[in-house]
Amino acid sequence: MDVQYFGAALSIILIDLVLSGDNAVVIGMAAHRLPPRQRKMAIVFGAGAAIVLRIALTAVATLLLLLPWVRLIGGALLLWIGFKLLKEEEEQHEGTGGSERLIEAISTIIIADVVMSVDNILGVAAAAHGDVGLLIFGLVLSMAIMLLGGSLIARMIDKFWWLVYLGSAVIIWTGAEMMFGDPFVEQFHIDHAIVLVTSAIITVALMAAAHYFHRHRPKMRRLRQEQAPVD
Repeated sequence: MDVQYFGAALSIILIDLVLSGDNAVVIGMAAHRLPPRQRKMAIVFGAGAAIVLRIALTAVATLLLLLPWVRLIGGALLLWIGFKLLKEEEEQHEGTGGSERLIEAISTIIIADVVMSVDNILGVAAAAHGDVGLLIFGLVLSMAIMLLGGSLIARMIDKFWWLVYLGSAVIIWTGAEMMFGDPFVEQFHIDHAIVLVTSAIITVALMAAAHYFHRHRPKMRRLRQEQAPVD
């Protein structure tokens, strides 16, 4: 009995480490441009509210995933979040964007976590085998990973700005793969290799679009304005 219990606990730890990582990326990217005090508030309140919603979603997560279009809509929402965060980072880096707001960062964290956490909920629930204690352990552990991971990623982005591209790629890739996991799409039996290639194309295309529209194009416009003859 003890062996089975600890085996289930180890499974939950591994599931949380793998599936909560992308949530931590969103938290880090959404919060890192805030002042230190507000950053901590965004991470704590955002992750805390997300965990409350995870508990509420646990009872209906399986049913939700069986409904067509749920993963499609959720995946599309993640594509938008990845594009939006990269857009804001590009504008901030160029000095053309406004300062990040606490409420905006918290709302981004909550929305993304609700979308991304369904697989985590199902994985933890399956590994817990109906044990409420293990289920609570999994939820608490996932919150700890999001808090610590989000803070670490935010500090890393402060030092290495180019990591925003990697973070956006993770979010967009997750969204693309989620869309292919929708029951409506799965009925077409798309080969896994095609799913991977298409997800990669979507990720690169959206990141290139964000870079062009929100950094390269404004820069070229400013150069043309500076080179324009003065009447």
